[in-house]
Amino acid sequence: MKVILFGASGMVGQGVLRECQLDAEVETVLAVGRSAVINVSGKLRELVIPDLMRIADLAESLQGYDACFFCLGVSSAGMSEARYSELTYDLTLTVAKVLAAQNPGMTFIYVSGAGTDSSEHGSSMWARVKGRTENALLRLPIKAAFMFRPGVIQPLHGARSKTRSYRLLYQFSAPLLPLIRRLFPKHVTTTEQMGRAMIKLARQGGPKQVLEVADINAV
Repeated sequence: MKVILFGASGMVGQGVLRECQLDAEVETVLAVGRSAVINVSGKLRELVIPDLMRIADLAESLQGYDACFFCLGVSSAGMSEARYSELTYDLTLTVAKVLAAQNPGMTFIYVSGAGTDSSEHGSSMWARVKGRTENALLRLPIKAAFMFRPGVIQPLHGARSKTRSYRLLYQFSAPLLPLIRRLFPKHVTTTEQMGRAMIKLARQGGPKQVLEVADINAV
């Protein structure tokens, strides 16, 4: 299986990349991003695109892939709905449409978030935008699309958030997270479980297109 990974430098992306590198059935991982941030070796390749909205210019470099794991995202804190939509809906769909055109047999997996609003009309701005993004991705003319809605994510194996406030939060909560996982298994997942679930769905498919935390962990 050949995989394209967006957001490899983020916490979830780091975890997903690790699982792809460890999985014997993943032949190639192409990490696509705005800057070179990864030590490229083994099955890992990297494609640097400073402006991801111009990804169509490099469409031919994106042919021949079986799956895309889209772990790229931004916080909505302090943003207008228009700006958050540009960085979430517009960017994601621009990438997804190019990939769909080049790889109609692809499986696209998108990291959304718990509380995403599929109706697109709720009171929460970020949830509306994420819901609109999910709905559009589910209409893509490709083999399959899956939406991941994680809640609390425990970073494992050295995965770290790029956001300082999140790093501090995880640092202080690290001793409690294993206990929280045991007490609330339907609300907590790990970077390892996220990566394993993505690989399995890309390889075998699944009965649900929208997966909450309990669904991700079950996969």
